[in-house]
Amino acid sequence: MSIQLEVCIDNIESLHYAQQGGATRIELCSSLTLGGLTPSSGFMALAAKHAKVPVYAMIRPRQGDFLFSSEDVEIMLADIYAARQTGLQGIVIGALTKQGHIDKDIVASLVKEANGLGVTFHRAIDQCIEPFAALDTVMQYSCERVLTSGLASNAPAGSKMIKEMVNYCGNKLSIMAGAGVNPDNVRELVTATGIHEVHLSGKTTRPSAMTNISTSAHMGSAAIDDFQIPVTSAETIKTVVQQLNQLSK
Repeated sequence: MSIQLEVCIDNIESLHYAQQGGATRIELCSSLTLGGLTPSSGFMALAAKHAKVPVYAMIRPRQGDFLFSSEDVEIMLADIYAARQTGLQGIVIGALTKQGHIDKDIVASLVKEANGLGVTFHRAIDQCIEPFAALDTVMQYSCERVLTSGLASNAPAGSKMIKEMVNYCGNKLSIMAGAGVNPDNVRELVTATGIHEVHLSGKTTRPSAMTNISTSAHMGSAAIDDFQIPVTSAETIKTVVQQLNQLSK
């Protein structure tokens, strides 16, 4: 059984580490601490230049909910255009109505702008009031996969729902589990759900190389250390790959 391993990253350094570890696809983001926002066009272009595996750009113009205004949609359409122009392989989208259903009009516009790029529907589905109706909608717009935690806080906790999603969609739509996936639980999660794709960040931190360390000025929240740089751990990704390889033996 071949399992796809998607690694979400928010800096170019992590692209190299994710590939060293054995990622088979990259989700390109900014601000992973906010759940992932749209990467800059410069980041898209450099990732396309250095990537040896497919790269999908997150298309999410702001933090918060997935109820988007017309101006939000205008931004997303421009960002999808940038993803195509820079040579990425796909995009990651999601949009909801006030009532918690997939916003068909917005999704249709985004998929049209994708114009042949692969499309993943992201964890907005975990906020849908009727998840199986949402899956029907995602399949209607020819998305390749859905990223989900099974409507739970993390994928292991939502494994029962993830399995139901897998059974419901069959081979018409891939269900990719993400949130809280790590080397300790990935094999059990795959076995319990029947998924063929997993998603994680494998995040760690490295210390800043600066010698002048300021302890008084903060670029954002004082709770965040500006001199610890979040990066993907190549070793964590390698370990996940090893765990997944055990399933094919």
